Amino acid sequence: MPGETVAEARPDVEIDAELIARGFGIEAAAVPGLLRDGAITGRLYEGVDADAGTWRCVFFFGSVRLQVVVDDAGRPVLPPSSIDFGARPLPASLRRP
Repeated sequence: MPGETVAEARPDVEIDAELIARGFGIEAAAVPGLLRDGAITGRLYEGVDADAGTWRCVFFFGSVRLQVVVDDAGRPVLPPSSIDFGARPLPASLRRP
């Protein structure tokens, strides 16, 4: 559902589930459950120096890696990007929560 948000590693950094869903080609309503179940995993990186006040959020689902860069309010500052690794499974090291 548009407007539904998903809190990432910090409770005050929230990303709209619709943004994540579009990146993976799934319904936004499925995102929270997939996160809870560990099917979608991710990492959060805080911007430093010139990138201070931004967060790079990298999500993994199936064979797709999705990167979203947001500001402190969770608004995208760059267009999301994704890589689909196709039939090759992602390495387990990328799936760490």
